[in-house]
Amino acid sequence: MAHSSTQDTVSSESVQATAGANIPPADSQARVSAFMKRIQDSICQRLEELDSEHQFLEDSWERPEGGGGRSRVVKQGNLLEQGGVNFSEIWGDRLPPSILAQRPEAAGHRFYATGTSMVLHPRNPYIPTVHLNYRYFEAGPVWWFGGGIDLTPYYPFEEDAAHFHRTLKQTCDAHHSDYYPTFKKWCDEYFYLKHRQETRGVGGIFFDYQDGRGQLYRGPAEEGPAAQYSNQIGELPTRSWEDIFAFVQDCGDAFLPSYVPIIERRRDTEYGDRQRDFQLYRRGRYVEFNLVYDRGTIFGLQTNGRTESILMSLPPLVRWEYCFEPEPDTHESKLYDVFLKPQEWADWIESSA
Repeated sequence: MAHSSTQDTVSSESVQATAGANIPPADSQARVSAFMKRIQDSICQRLEELDSEHQFLEDSWERPEGGGGRSRVVKQGNLLEQGGVNFSEIWGDRLPPSILAQRPEAAGHRFYATGTSMVLHPRNPYIPTVHLNYRYFEAGPVWWFGGGIDLTPYYPFEEDAAHFHRTLKQTCDAHHSDYYPTFKKWCDEYFYLKHRQETRGVGGIFFDYQDGRGQLYRGPAEEGPAAQYSNQIGELPTRSWEDIFAFVQDCGDAFLPSYVPIIERRRDTEYGDRQRDFQLYRRGRYVEFNLVYDRGTIFGLQTNGRTESILMSLPPLVRWEYCFEPEPDTHESKLYDVFLKPQEWADWIESSA
């Protein structure tokens, strides 16, 4: 799937528009594309090892306007009831409205976008659903990295949430001490269902429009915790394209160490109809978020992406129940009372009691 002409066009425009500025290298698109494919490969390989009997099926596709991708989906596995790990790269002349609304200076330029997106819906209700997405965008003088990872448990455990967050914090801290606190708060903000007044899960990290300049937070909630923290630390010294790319690569490589130990800890936990019914009910929140709020879904549909790949994040089975309320002092109620409220999980200390 050659796209060197697109790459040359975008790169030359970037050089002309931002001479002397913080611009990507000439091979930026090829390098990011190779990274996105690599993490897709490594994640799928490890998950197949854990399942042992079911493999991902690959479906390559092309976008008529330019680009394409490869979707990998596993269904009815021993470990994953359904999971998708997708890679895509697209380019073209017409920018989607969602991009122009955020970065109007990109108007009139050809664009290139690539990313890997993953959602895993385990069969066992004690293993959390997990989502990962890392992406890169170029258009004339504009470039940025974005993405993140978040965990959505149904029957949560403090030690699982703590392990997940500590792994991410360690990754972020290796690049900048303010990355994790900013991006953790941004994640809590982004994966929030306003109509339910609850977070989607226990969060993780989320960031967008990272081009190595200015303040870290670039979201819409100007008075929110992420914005307040970002304002407090102010503008960071300029970081190069190489700096941001190195950070994103480490974030992608942190997925398996953050999630696989949770799988191994919970995969043999016995469950019954009660746990299964609650899992299917809570999956409904996932559907609501992805269809109402998720920017990746909106971008994919606006750019005429492959619908089956865009909506592979939806679970295979789900249910809704009118005015459901968990019974007090149960594992289900603890999800609402503790885990669906932002917590500093990286600082959690196990009780000796």
